Amino acid sequence: MDSLLAIDVGGGTQDILLYEQGKPLENCLQLVLPAPTVLVGRKINLATSQGKAIFLFGRTMGGGSSTKAIKEHLAAGFPVYATTESALTIHDNLQKVQEMGVILTADKPEEAEAVRLADLDLLMLEQILAKVGYTLPAGIAVAVQDHGYSPCQSNRVFRFGLWEKFMSDGGKLPALAYRTVPAVFTRMQAIKQDVPDALLMDTCGAALLGSLSDSVVKEAAQKGIVAVLNLGNQHSFAALVHQDHVLGLFEHHTAKMTAEKAREYLERLCRATLTNQEVQDDGGHGCIPPVKPVRAELIVVTGPRRALLSAGDYYFAAPQGNMMLMGCFGLIAAAQIV
Repeated sequence: MDSLLAIDVGGGTQDILLYEQGKPLENCLQLVLPAPTVLVGRKINLATSQGKAIFLFGRTMGGGSSTKAIKEHLAAGFPVYATTESALTIHDNLQKVQEMGVILTADKPEEAEAVRLADLDLLMLEQILAKVGYTLPAGIAVAVQDHGYSPCQSNRVFRFGLWEKFMSDGGKLPALAYRTVPAVFTRMQAIKQDVPDALLMDTCGAALLGSLSDSVVKEAAQKGIVAVLNLGNQHSFAALVHQDHVLGLFEHHTAKMTAEKAREYLERLCRATLTNQEVQDDGGHGCIPPVKPVRAELIVVTGPRRALLSAGDYYFAAPQGNMMLMGCFGLIAAAQIV
């Protein structure tokens, strides 16, 4: 692997690292840009302010800011047209999408403003790289949070079922990365349409692998058990790791987390007393406790919302001194083992 463009697509930012073998990571090209959902949301908001109809086309992508802007556009009384593929961004059940007021069509109405949906904008990245004398490398790795295709079931519950399958299959870290993407992961499949050879990961898995590339965390995980909590802009994910195995985990929404709740959840995950039903009832995705209580040799906190917890009480992982590229470091690590 001579070079790899690693792109970690989050809810607030997309974090980008152009890894070049043999070059110190500190000297590799690094970017933190607004997330694709944020950029799409801004385009839709502009059309709303101008009173224009919009036509959504392109790929299935993440929701968040983009879906919020679509709903606000409809609420303002302006038409929303969409292709079938792009409409799946709003909901996996297209009947529900139509019930919201979205008009499905393959062709752009003349009066509508076209808005392309995609988690990966290769043209934009190519143009940015060209400005500083780089070209797109052959190797591309992307992380997105993929809830899976779930037209009839809560995507929150369905997504956690995918974590349950990962754990029942052994919970091995290499299984978090995909060269061949399972059909259920629609966001990853959409990226594969544009970059067939791309390596794909879920953002939570990428952050977990990235934290383990921190030398302090890596050493602790080899000797014993580490508890890793990634506080993202939208989702919080915690895992107990020993060597290359995940022993237990939980996933929640960061907006519902407080410092007290985060501490309690981590402690109870280690004691194997935090239950799946409890986390789901609190609006989170779920929990898979370890089969027996464990003692964490090191408690690691990372993610853009890490300030929720005090650095004095936990180890704040930052490989190469850059926490925002945690997912990118995880993608690089995955590319070397998968």
